[in-house]
Formats: sequence, C-alpha cells, structure tokens
Amino acid sequence: MTSQHKIGSGFGHDSTADDVLAGIDLTGKLAVVTGGYSGLGLEATRALTKAGAHVVVPARRPDAAREALAGISGVEIDELDLGDLDSVRAFADRFLASGRSIDMMIDNAAIMASPETRVGPGWEAQFATNHLGHFALVNRLWPAIAADGGGRVVSVSSTGHRRSDIRWDDLEFRQGYDKWEAYGQAKTANVLFAVQLDALGKDSGVRAFALHPGGILTPLQRHLPREEMVGFGWIDEDGKPLNPGFKSPEQGAATEVWAATSPQLDGLGGVFCEDCEVAEVSTDDSRGVRPYAIDAASAARLWTVSAELTGVNAFG
Repeated sequence: MTSQHKIGSGFGHDSTADDVLAGIDLTGKLAVVTGGYSGLGLEATRALTKAGAHVVVPARRPDAAREALAGISGVEIDELDLGDLDSVRAFADRFLASGRSIDMMIDNAAIMASPETRVGPGWEAQFATNHLGHFALVNRLWPAIAADGGGRVVSVSSTGHRRSDIRWDDLEFRQGYDKWEAYGQAKTANVLFAVQLDALGKDSGVRAFALHPGGILTPLQRHLPREEMVGFGWIDEDGKPLNPGFKSPEQGAATEVWAATSPQLDGLGGVFCEDCEVAEVSTDDSRGVRPYAIDAASAARLWTVSAELTGVNAFG
C-alpha cells in the first residue's frame, strides 16, 4: 500500500508560494532554506517570511545572499558550502549552539549538469553537493529538527530523477562522466533520502517529502550553454523563454513551500510531490515519480552508503 497518490489539494501548476500559504500563520516558526537567496530558494524565503517565519539562509556566497535578500525582514544569513563537509559541520555546530529548533528544513540548493568536477575526497560534485552535503547537514541538525516534533524536511528533487537510478557500481562516475546522468542520479538520491528519512524520523514526529518544482529558468542553468537550451526548446536564440509549460519562480517555489507547511499533508510523508500535489507513480514519459526513486530497500541502502561516505548518521 503506497501513499503515492493524489490527495486533491486544490492547487496546481499555476499556484504560487503565496497562494499555498494563504491563511497560514508561520509566526514563531523557523525555517532553514539552503540556497534561499537565488531562484526558487529566494522566492521560498520571501513567501515564508511574509507568512511570519524566521528564515535562516545558509549561503556559499554570503555577500551575494545579503545583496539578494536586502529589504526582506526575518532573514538570517550564515555561511555554508555543501560540497565541503567541514563547512557543513561548522554551520551545524553554530546553529545548534543557538539552542533553537527547526520547524521546516528545505534542502533547496543544487547544481545541475555541471562539467565534471570533484570535491572533498574526489566525489562527483553533483552527487556530493545535491545529496551528500544535504544528507550530512540534516543529520547534523537532527537534534534541532526533532526537538519539538512536528517538523518537516523537504528535499527538492526534479523530473531529472528519470534520467538515472542510483549507479551502485559507479556512484562517482569513475568509468566515464555524463553530466545529465550524474544530475539524474543526484536527483534520484534526493527522493530516496526523503523516503528513508521519513521512515526513520516519523516516530519523532518529523516527516520528509521530495518534490519536482517544475520547469523554471533560474540560475540553476548556469552551466548550460545557450545552444543546448535552444536545442531543448527552452529558449530562442535571443534567450527568451519558449516552453509554455515553464513556471515563474513564484510558481516554482510553491511546491516546496506547500510541502513544508500545508496541513493537507499532516499524517503523510516519504512521498514525492509536484504541482502542489502528491504525484502518482509513473513508468512512462508522463508526469509522476519513477518506482525506483521511492523504493524502500534502495532508500535504506543509499542511507547506509551515505552515512559511510560522510561519517555522519543521526540514527546510527
């Protein structure tokens, strides 16, 4: 029996972050939004603070974050590089020392289709940044996330997960690098992380969700040459958006904010969402989540591997 079925949320593709927060008072709540100063993360931060939340934005580029978030009240900026586990530990230690609890943890930061890059002990950068960095961060922050019960962890994946399952025999792409397969593996890892975290954390009152935010043109595309995006039909030769299905950043941030706050999801967890709705399981090219991305055995296996690689496990 799976919970991976639509619940009739009443929201959809065009809903914005403000729409899904209408009537929800987040006064006194604290959210951590990685990458909360650019693209979807910036819109999520704006919407959450508007609803009353205090938002901590860990940033690899704190000066850029301060500039982007200037004028938004209720925001706190700190330094964090998800590709550097020492930086992850330092940020987590600083936060835990403040004695505060976390109501909403949104793992939003990501890199996409980057040239082959190695970080840390030689890890492939997309897997390391998008998955392992967030894995270590959430595990280190677990005392604050679980402190009051009822918290949520939101893992921002994408339809990119359809490009690749976990490559168990070559996680680090030592046998030939493909930027899109590497992105796909990292996005599948984001979903499996939420599945296992939910299984481990629900007894503490913490639920986890993964999601596809939609197709949106943001700085996430920084590594893609213009001719490649033209070839995909995303933009024209002048850089103007062509795809009518693309969302605005305000619409793109809606699903992660909905997953982090909506009472419609009370009692649920470990599910993949899209368009502010729980997605259906799909094996074709339509919408939905691939079965391998929500497989409980794969989720447990990836957790074990990730704990071994990072040396961090709040449940071990």
